[in-house]
Amino acid sequence: MKKLIAIVLVLMMALPALALADDLPVVKIGVFEPSSGDNGAGGKQEVLGVEYAHSLRPTVTVGGTEYQVQLVNVDNQSDSSKAVTAAQELVSAGVSVVLGSYGSGASMAGGEVFEASQVPAIGLSCTNPSVTTLCEYYWRICFLDPFQGSVMANFAESLGCKNAYVLTMLGEDYGNGLGHYFSDAFQALGGTVQAETFPEGTSDFTAYINNAINAGADVVFAPCATTYASLIIDQAASLNVAFPLLAGDTWESSVILEAAQGKNIDVYVSTFFDENDDAGAAAAFVTGFKAWLNENADKLTNNGGNDIVAAVSALGFDGYNVALTALEAAGSIEPQAIADVLPSVVYADAVTGSISFDDIGDANKDMAYVKHANTETGAFDFVKTQTVAGL
Repeated sequence: MKKLIAIVLVLMMALPALALADDLPVVKIGVFEPSSGDNGAGGKQEVLGVEYAHSLRPTVTVGGTEYQVQLVNVDNQSDSSKAVTAAQELVSAGVSVVLGSYGSGASMAGGEVFEASQVPAIGLSCTNPSVTTLCEYYWRICFLDPFQGSVMANFAESLGCKNAYVLTMLGEDYGNGLGHYFSDAFQALGGTVQAETFPEGTSDFTAYINNAINAGADVVFAPCATTYASLIIDQAASLNVAFPLLAGDTWESSVILEAAQGKNIDVYVSTFFDENDDAGAAAAFVTGFKAWLNENADKLTNNGGNDIVAAVSALGFDGYNVALTALEAAGSIEPQAIADVLPSVVYADAVTGSISFDDIGDANKDMAYVKHANTETGAFDFVKTQTVAGL
C-alpha cells in the first residue's frame, strides 16, 4: 500500500512538468517530402532523419522563449504538380521554415510557392542547381549535380570505361540534369556517350539494355527513381551484362540492395554519407539512429525493413538541426526573420560535414562517397571518397 501511495505521489509531482511542456508555445517546421510515388521510399528515409533529430531536440529557445517544435508533414507524392498543393498546405499551416524535398522537381515546384509566401526552405538531398538558382527562399545542405556528375564520370574512367550509355526518365529534372553533367564530364575525359530517355511508367527495360550492349557500352549511368532502378538492375542481371551500372545518390537505397542481392551485377553509387564513418558526431548519430529505428516497427518498415543508415537520413538529421540553429540565430519564429539569417548560419556539428552556405544558398560541400552494392551481404561497401580537388 505504501508503495502504491509513493507511486501516486511521484505521478502527481510530475503532472505540473507535463502540463508545462504542453503549455509551451509552438513553432512549426514543415516537412515537404514524398511518402508515395516514385520517390516514396527515399522520402520516408529522409523524414526518418528529421524525426530522429526531433526526438532528441523537441524544443528550441528563440529570443528567450522556449518553444515546442511541431513537425507538419505533407506528402508531395513525388509529383511536381501535386508538390504545389502540398507546399501551399504548409504555408497555410503557418510553418516558420520548411525541410525537403527528396526530388529536385518537387523542390523546384514548391519553391515557387515558398518564395511567393516568403517562407524559407532548406533542401536536404535535392541536388539540381535550379532548386536554389530559381528561388531566393531555398537553401540546401547537400552537394550539387555538376559535382556529382563529375565524380561518377571520373570514377567510370578509373574503372577503365571508355563508352558510356546514359539512361534517364523523360521530363524528370533530377535524372536528366545529372545525366547531362555526367555526359559532359565523361566526354571531357575523352569518353563517348550515347543517351536515351524512357517514358514514365516504363516497366520493361530490355530494349534499352540491349541498346547499351549493341552500342558497345562498357558502363551504364542511369540516375532515376528507385522504382525504375530496381527493374533495370533485375533485367540487366538477367541479360548477363558485363558492364557496371552507375547512378547518383537516389540509388543509395535498400530498394537497390534488395534488387542487386544474389545477382551477378556491379552497382556503384555516389552519395553524401557513410554509416561506417568513425568520426565522433557521425558515429554517435549512426549508433543512436539504429537503436531508435529498432525500437519502432513502423519506422523500421519505413527504412526498408532494416537498420541500414541511408545518407538521406543523415541529411534529414542535419537539416532539422540547421533549422533550429537558424531559429536561434533569428531570435524570432517569423519566416522572413529566419530567411534573413540563413545566409550566415554555420552548423559545424553536422554528421555529413560542417554546413555553411554560399551566395546562392548552396552548401559549401566538396566531397562525395562512392559505394558498391555488395550482392552477398546486402549492404553498401565503401569504395572511396572524392573531392573537387581530386577531380
